[in-house]
Amino acid sequence: MPGVTNVKSAPAAWRTSAASWAEHTTPSSPLARARDTAVIIAAPHRLAVQEAAAFSEMGFGAWEGLTRDEVRERFADAHRAWVETPQEATWSGAEDLAAVRSRALAGLAALRTAHQGQTICLVTHGITGRLLILEALGLGLDRLWTFHLSSTGISELEFRDDWTTLHRMNSLIHLADGAAA
Repeated sequence: MPGVTNVKSAPAAWRTSAASWAEHTTPSSPLARARDTAVIIAAPHRLAVQEAAAFSEMGFGAWEGLTRDEVRERFADAHRAWVETPQEATWSGAEDLAAVRSRALAGLAALRTAHQGQTICLVTHGITGRLLILEALGLGLDRLWTFHLSSTGISELEFRDDWTTLHRMNSLIHLADGAAA
């Protein structure tokens, strides 16, 4: 799933610009693809990556390891629900969106408390990132598919006590040709 991930495919220019994204801490999903990216971002600042399970990708249960075509073929009804009404979709072993949202928001609240007034670079995954942006925009889970997040896409949010600003979303300007990885 997309997010600020897949650093191995990112060009050298991206790795260089990544150094300016983290000033105080670099929390990351503990999944390898996110953690590897966070390590590269944190290294120039000599920061340790802070693994936070709250920012892991959604658990897809029986769909884990399958392609979209395989999911569509094997789980037609659940896939249709996921596409049409993701906020209501459930299937064997999967987390539902409300659960992912709850854990991500709890993780965000902890980060905001621990790093008030600081710049951090959170490295997460597509569904989790979408849910954090939906929350910032005041949109519900039914709007999950309203926007796209690319692998290595950068979204910048500023949190204040009384408001949140989305400064940029899914920016790919750091990639050499501006194309999605």
